[in-house]
Amino acid sequence: MLRAEFAGACLPCPAMERYRITPGSTVHLADHDPDDTSAFTGGKAAAKELAKETTQRLEELQELLFAEGRRRVLVVLQAMDTGGKDGVIRHVFEGVNPAGVTVASFKKPTAPELAHDYLWRVHPRVPGNGEITIFNRSHYEDVLVVRVHSLVPEAVWAKRYDQINAFEETLAAEGTTILKFYLHISKAEQAARLRARVADPTKQWKFNPADLAERSHWDAYVTAYEAVLSQTSAPWAPWYVVPANAKWYRDLVVGTVLVEALEGLGMQYPPPPPGIDSVVIE
Repeated sequence: MLRAEFAGACLPCPAMERYRITPGSTVHLADHDPDDTSAFTGGKAAAKELAKETTQRLEELQELLFAEGRRRVLVVLQAMDTGGKDGVIRHVFEGVNPAGVTVASFKKPTAPELAHDYLWRVHPRVPGNGEITIFNRSHYEDVLVVRVHSLVPEAVWAKRYDQINAFEETLAAEGTTILKFYLHISKAEQAARLRARVADPTKQWKFNPADLAERSHWDAYVTAYEAVLSQTSAPWAPWYVVPANAKWYRDLVVGTVLVEALEGLGMQYPPPPPGIDSVVIE
């Protein structure tokens, strides 16, 4: 049974509700346009100016979150290869205080990690009080790549949707605001970005031939992502399908959702120490 209230539940973000996946709904990614830029009608230049304001406001809210020291924020970024996870981290979180923001990346599990349950490596990386943690890939790899490549039997990975929901419900009940973003690009856009990596000497280091092998599984990943979005968007941990072909729009959507969610928490600075009005500093 779903709880009605959670200490860290994400409040609805009005401007971005169009991208929020309603819990219990069935998601077909073909119904979501990766080229969509409809939430901001002023065009790219105006949106970039708004993005600067959004980034500045996020800096202020992150400082307030850190100072208050009572709440936690977990941001989950998932995407196809070249989808823009690193770009979101660079641009949306530009200028935030690194003392209160951590990026956790989840790559191929190590031998010690494989010797434990799949969430064992995840729980120690979640945020503490006053912190924002960004998952660059996440526990969802265990129902994505694991499913696509049949690394465990279906009878095993099929149970993980409910397990992940329970895990995130526990985090939310303990005061963590969870925001999950699927950065939605088209297959044609991915091809263009891969070609750009190959052609640019400053980006060739990012190219991995294995990306082409993963690209051959595009349809299987779409199916796997649709299952994730359909089964794990919850009131306490919503998914947003972010149109990500236009990088400027992607960043603005993610930044706006974060700002509106943080503003909805009603955070306050701690009271000053007693007697501060009489302090004299010479």
